Amino acid sequence: MLCDVLIAEEKWEGALAGTVVGGAEDFVTRIVANAATAEGADGEVSVMLTDAAELRRLNRDHRGIDKPTNVLAFPAPGAAAPFLGDIAIAFEVTARESDEEGKRFADHAAHLITHGLLHLLGYDHMNDADAERMEARERVILASIGIADPYAA
Repeated sequence: MLCDVLIAEEKWEGALAGTVVGGAEDFVTRIVANAATAEGADGEVSVMLTDAAELRRLNRDHRGIDKPTNVLAFPAPGAAAPFLGDIAIAFEVTARESDEEGKRFADHAAHLITHGLLHLLGYDHMNDADAERMEARERVILASIGIADPYAA
């Protein structure tokens, strides 16, 4: 799996410092590779580590929802293979959620990256059955790298 990482918000580097030798870019690349391997997927993805203002703009422009969110995934059109699509993650939302939920920032970021990649691979959570299927895959993938169930109370 090829992964192009754009660090548009420098706070990501500090928050992920020490998680892996190569910093935020290496962290993202490893999480994407782990999830892709678990799913038997190959191709290329782009991941942008950005801020809440950018996610708000993307959410508004592409989903008609004028508020920031944690992660957005934009699957590439089928003809774009081997490019699977783009993932964007908001620093401030990730930090706030990890604090509120008592999770390590890096663990929550890994969950959001995995979540975004699964969206690019066709998973969704628009109904209960699809949400259960997607969450089950997230649990398995994250457990394979020692991250606790992100949905546990």
